[in-house]
Amino acid sequence: MNTLIKSATIIDPKSEFHNQTVDILIENGNISAIAKTIKNPKEYKEIALENLHVSQGWFDSSVSFGEPGFEERETLFNGLKTAGHSGYTNIAVNANTFPIIDSNTDVAFLKSKAHNHAVNLNPIGALTKDSKGVDLAELYDMKNAGAVAFGDYQNPIANANLMKIALQYASSFDGLVYSFPQDDSIAKNGVMNEHVTSTTIGLKGIPALAEELQIKRDIALLEYTDGKLHIPTISTANSVTLIRAAKQQKLNISCSVAIHNLIFTDESLTSFDTNYKVKPPLRTQEDLEALIEGLKDGTIDMVTSDHNPLDIELKKIEFDYASNGTIGLESAFGALNTILPLKTVIKLLTKGKDRFGIESSSINIGNRADISLFNPKLNYTFTKNHIISKSNNAIFEDFALKGKAYGIINNNKVVL
Repeated sequence: MNTLIKSATIIDPKSEFHNQTVDILIENGNISAIAKTIKNPKEYKEIALENLHVSQGWFDSSVSFGEPGFEERETLFNGLKTAGHSGYTNIAVNANTFPIIDSNTDVAFLKSKAHNHAVNLNPIGALTKDSKGVDLAELYDMKNAGAVAFGDYQNPIANANLMKIALQYASSFDGLVYSFPQDDSIAKNGVMNEHVTSTTIGLKGIPALAEELQIKRDIALLEYTDGKLHIPTISTANSVTLIRAAKQQKLNISCSVAIHNLIFTDESLTSFDTNYKVKPPLRTQEDLEALIEGLKDGTIDMVTSDHNPLDIELKKIEFDYASNGTIGLESAFGALNTILPLKTVIKLLTKGKDRFGIESSSINIGNRADISLFNPKLNYTFTKNHIISKSNNAIFEDFALKGKAYGIINNNKVVL
C-alpha cells in the first residue's frame, strides 16, 4: 500500500514533526518521508481532506461485538469496520459472546477472524469459565493464543479468594486481570444511580458504595498478591480517590472511564430513555467532575467507548428490564473533544497500549504507519445516519459533537 497524505497536522509529542502541517509519504506500510511538500511522481493514491489532522493510532480497552453467538447485535467484520471508520487501529474485545471466550481455541478464533484487517483485534479472555465467577479459565493458554488481559465483562467476582488466586496466578506470566467494580450484594436490582433523581422518578438505585466497596477489596487483594490489576469503567468521585491513593502506594493498578460517564449524569434518565441505561450507571455532576479531574492528573489511565451493541428487543422495553449498554465507537472522539482540549483528547485515545502489551508507533520517518485521521473542528449533531454498527442503541443520539474521525492507516491498509 503506497499513499501520500497531503497537508496533515501531526498531533504526536513523540514525533519530531509534532504540531506541524506536512505531507506524509507511506510506502509498503511504512513512513518513508515527511516534509512540507512532497511531490507524487509515481502517482500514488493521495489523501487530501478538510482540516486533516493525524495522530498515532487510537486504542479502546473495552469493546464488545456479538460474534460468535450474537451476530444479530454485531459481527466481527462490521465491528472492525466500525472501529476503523471511528479512528481506532487497536481495540481490546470483551469475552461476552456465546460461547464465552474462555479457552485458547476461542481466542484463536477471534484472532483468525480479524487476520489481515486494518484494525488489530486484541482479545480479552474470560477470567472464569463461562464468566460464572466460580472457576478460573485457561488464563495461561489464552495468553499464549493472543489474549491481552482477562476479565468477565460487567460480571463482578464476588469470591474474594478467587480474585486473590487470579491475581497470584496471572502475575506468574505478567497477566493483566480485570475486575469489574461492583458489589452485587449492595447493587442488587438497581437500574440507575441511587440519588435524588432515582427517588424522584421511582427507579431502584445502585449506591456509589457498591462500586467503592469492590474497589477497596480489590486494592487490598492487589497489595497482598503483588499482582497486576485493571479496574474498568469507574464512575464515582470516591473511586478516583481510592485509586489515586493506591497509585501513591506504587501498586500495579490501572483504570479506565467510559466516555459517556464524563458527559451525562443521572438526570438524563428522567425521560426513561433506555439508551441512557448503562453499567456502571450515570452518576452525579460531582462524580463527573471528579472523573475529569482524575483524567487530568493521571489517576485515570485511559478512556473507553465501552462500545456494546444491543438489538432493539433488548432496549425497546420497560426500563427495569432493558439491558445495560450503548454503542460508542462512532461518537467517542467527537464526544471527548467537546469537553477536553485536543491534545488531551489524543493523549487519552492513544494511552493504554503499553499496559496491554500493544506496540505503539510514533509518526516519524522509518516507522510503521499506525495512524488515525480526523478533523477536530467539525461540528455536527450525531444521528442514526452516523451509526455504522448493526445496532442503534446510541447514548449520543441527537447530541452535539465536535470533531469526527476520517479513518485509519494501519497494517499496510487504508480505511476511509
